[in-house]
Amino acid sequence: MADHQRAVAELAGRYAALPAEQPVRLAKRGSNLYRPRRRHRGASLEVRGLDGVLSVDPVARTAEVQGMATYETITDATLAHGMLPSVVLDCKTITLGGGVAGTGAESSSFRAGLPHDSILEMDVLTGDGRVVTATRDNEHADLFHGMAHSYGSLGYAVRLRVRLEPAKPFVRLRHVRLNSAREWVSALRRVDAERQFEGQPVDFVDGVYFDSGALYLVLATFTDAPPYVSDYTRGAVYYRSIRTRSEDYLSTRDYLWRWDTDLYWTSKLFGLENPVLRRVWPRRYRTAAVQRRLQMWFRAGGVTDRVRAALGRPVEWVLQDADLPVSTVPEFLEFFRREVGISPVWLCPMRLREPALLYPIEPRQLYVSVGFWWPVPLRRWQAADHHNRLIERKITELGGHKPLYSTAHYTEAEFWALYGGDAYRKLKAAYDSGGRLPDLYDKCVRGR
Repeated sequence: MADHQRAVAELAGRYAALPAEQPVRLAKRGSNLYRPRRRHRGASLEVRGLDGVLSVDPVARTAEVQGMATYETITDATLAHGMLPSVVLDCKTITLGGGVAGTGAESSSFRAGLPHDSILEMDVLTGDGRVVTATRDNEHADLFHGMAHSYGSLGYAVRLRVRLEPAKPFVRLRHVRLNSAREWVSALRRVDAERQFEGQPVDFVDGVYFDSGALYLVLATFTDAPPYVSDYTRGAVYYRSIRTRSEDYLSTRDYLWRWDTDLYWTSKLFGLENPVLRRVWPRRYRTAAVQRRLQMWFRAGGVTDRVRAALGRPVEWVLQDADLPVSTVPEFLEFFRREVGISPVWLCPMRLREPALLYPIEPRQLYVSVGFWWPVPLRRWQAADHHNRLIERKITELGGHKPLYSTAHYTEAEFWALYGGDAYRKLKAAYDSGGRLPDLYDKCVRGR
């Protein structure tokens, strides 16, 4: 902890030394964002020595974690004690601080909420240069409830106390096929209400839409003694197993990262589902982080898009999540099939355990995060953002919201009406009155 305190003091000192008139951005090696950003012309804040786990307390069921610690680092430390954070996001390199500031859902989110819901306390380097401790009920409670979905525009979490829960070494998976979106929603509601399926407890729930007549609920339960253990980090592809096996077993660690190896199914963009190429592609590079970097490199400067357009095959990148009230999922999927046509689609049940000021969906109500990531062909008369705008309008029409990790196409008035504009302005005045950090609209829509 003494080393941590020194690292925080050094960070605050580096921040104070940056030119006050220049916008500040973290100097990070990697990112889990899917929106192109303009070249940064302001100051960069170097983050060093803040990427570890400070302590794990299996009795109190908490861990003290530095803000730049990745979920992989955290889960390796906590699994050694038979524990896990209540919510573990899907890619190894997402940091806990980033998960809280950006939100996200995973298969425990139907019961445990989003990343910020499992946080008990956090220290934040604010935009005005202070390091403050925020909890649900202290003098900085407004910042505590405003960090979720702030995307680093109010400050950076440097230490977080996260709630843990018991974990077993293996997970049993059941793949339940449903023949329509309405059947899928009905089955999900039963699982959510009863926390069991066919008499067996359910610890995790997500699903996949393959087409309008083939949707799957994937139900996972901790277990100690599996009859076998599958491995989808080598030749086999995880999402394909959902259609071919009714039951499966994974180590808990492999279950947490089941989507990381192939970045869901987007490794197809690079031919990595081809068995020959898969064998020669080094396993250490078969990760979501590497594939994201490749994808963003191909998109950088629009070179790939211009080549496609010159060949008469222009595309629009549709890389989004739609967080929707559960009752609206059938209507959205039908709209999506008709207007966009991407499949597969990820389906992740989720709920907020308590309000988030900048992501104002109804707390304690069941939502489904619908995730889709693929280039979509554009017709000659369609605008470059045609499908994304259609999707944004439909999400709003259905009473949902979308996370802002990828491109957004809202006008400024639309944006602040959807993302807590009044609350944000109060937070910005309280914690970054000088505007040293780019505001939420600048970061998430203008790409600054």
